[in-house]
Amino acid sequence: MGTRLFVALGIGGLVLAVLPPEPAHSTGARLTAVAATSWQTDASVLGLAVARGKVYVGGRFSTVRPPGAAPGTREVTRTYLAAFDERTGALDAAMNHDLNGFVWAVVASPDGSRVYVGGDFTRVDGLVRNRLAAFDTATGRLVAGIAPRVSYRVKALAIGRTSLYFGGSFGLVNGVTRNRAAAISTVTGALLPWNPDADDDVYAIDVAHDNSRVYLGGTFATLRGRSHWAVASVDTSTGAALPFPAASAVPLPTSTCTSRVKDIQASGRRVFFADAGDGRGCFDGTWAADVASGKLLWKSNCLGATEALAVVDGWLFKGSHAHSCPRTFADGSGTHFLLLQNPATGALGPWFPNTNGGPPTLVGPLVATSGGSDLWVGGDFTEVNGAGQQGLTRFTNFGPDAPPLRPAVPTLSRPAIGQVRATVRASLDNDDVRLTYRLLRGTSNTVVASTRVSSAFWYRPNVTLTDTTAPTRTTQAYRIEVSDGHHDVRGGYATVTVR
Repeated sequence: MGTRLFVALGIGGLVLAVLPPEPAHSTGARLTAVAATSWQTDASVLGLAVARGKVYVGGRFSTVRPPGAAPGTREVTRTYLAAFDERTGALDAAMNHDLNGFVWAVVASPDGSRVYVGGDFTRVDGLVRNRLAAFDTATGRLVAGIAPRVSYRVKALAIGRTSLYFGGSFGLVNGVTRNRAAAISTVTGALLPWNPDADDDVYAIDVAHDNSRVYLGGTFATLRGRSHWAVASVDTSTGAALPFPAASAVPLPTSTCTSRVKDIQASGRRVFFADAGDGRGCFDGTWAADVASGKLLWKSNCLGATEALAVVDGWLFKGSHAHSCPRTFADGSGTHFLLLQNPATGALGPWFPNTNGGPPTLVGPLVATSGGSDLWVGGDFTEVNGAGQQGLTRFTNFGPDAPPLRPAVPTLSRPAIGQVRATVRASLDNDDVRLTYRLLRGTSNTVVASTRVSSAFWYRPNVTLTDTTAPTRTTQAYRIEVSDGHHDVRGGYATVTVR
């Protein structure tokens, strides 16, 4: 994995263009498309966070089971919250709590000493915890001082310095009006003055890395009575709206289209947004803004609701059910649930593993996180790369990468005396896009021609190689070998009588 394909991007959307393998913006991504072993859940995963070598997982599930175990077998009880070893994927036996409602969001403190969870629950291990709780990562125990009384669902969490920001569907916190967004002190647990006052649900929340602002996303139309459709940038202390011209990326609702922001990922000088739309052709894509100026950097108009974002090893990961990027999926290649994007341009990257979409949403991936050089994905899926794997999966930068697809038997022709031309459809490699093709002659597999061609799951051109030294008036056998630099995969033979 090292050569890359990029797709030309304009602000209006993606346009198919196969470019030379080296991009103008280089990144460090080395994730293999082969999923690493991971435990599974019996229902959706909705929240993920990494802290001190562990991955904390929340959702709708009531049991977890080992890799490869079929549904209903070898199950271990974990009611809506579990933890796993980040390196091995093994279940953390010590993190075992009884929650009485779903977990919708999980976030780790910057130093990894705590994880905060939000959701529908009102009890944890029999103790009152109204929809928000904190756990000590060293002991796994509840943190006593973090117990705000939130009146309804908490769906999103983010931390900025000593403030825990949260959003959802609630209207009161500690009996004080806080419409769908609020903040508490991570030191004392006290309710803070921060109050954006949203008129509808907040689905996503994140804090700029310089703590200059908080980003909100959801289905709201106003903050503090002023129009802010689905997204806003607000002050970290008061919640007052700040100028944010990039908000124009989200179209205003119409009778045929309602697009809302489902996830937000701040990373350095950029902040990334994921949209999902109701209505044919409604905006479902991703977009990026500059933190300092608030200006729109790029917008990708792929269709298929985008639910999850994570920045990993210099790439922007998106979990969606992408089924159409203008001109890009023009071959009818179907739905793709896992994709990488160049964070500088939005162009699709060289990584194409996949999941399916399972019940209840049928979207597939719903949440993602990274410990720096790995990627954990949770959601409704029941398969990863065609194999059974429910609710949770992970990808790493170690272990085997994906081999190219076995090439087909070539179609042979005789363009001239002493020449044989072989044509074959380009192969596919889920973590390499620039592959080497060799034309092999005879049982000795003599290399008589080679070339390098870019391909992706939506773009597989024909590859043509010509043997210009074929022995005349003989019958020869030819086959194609394709290589990604780690794997050499050979197809079957075809024969021809040379002129």
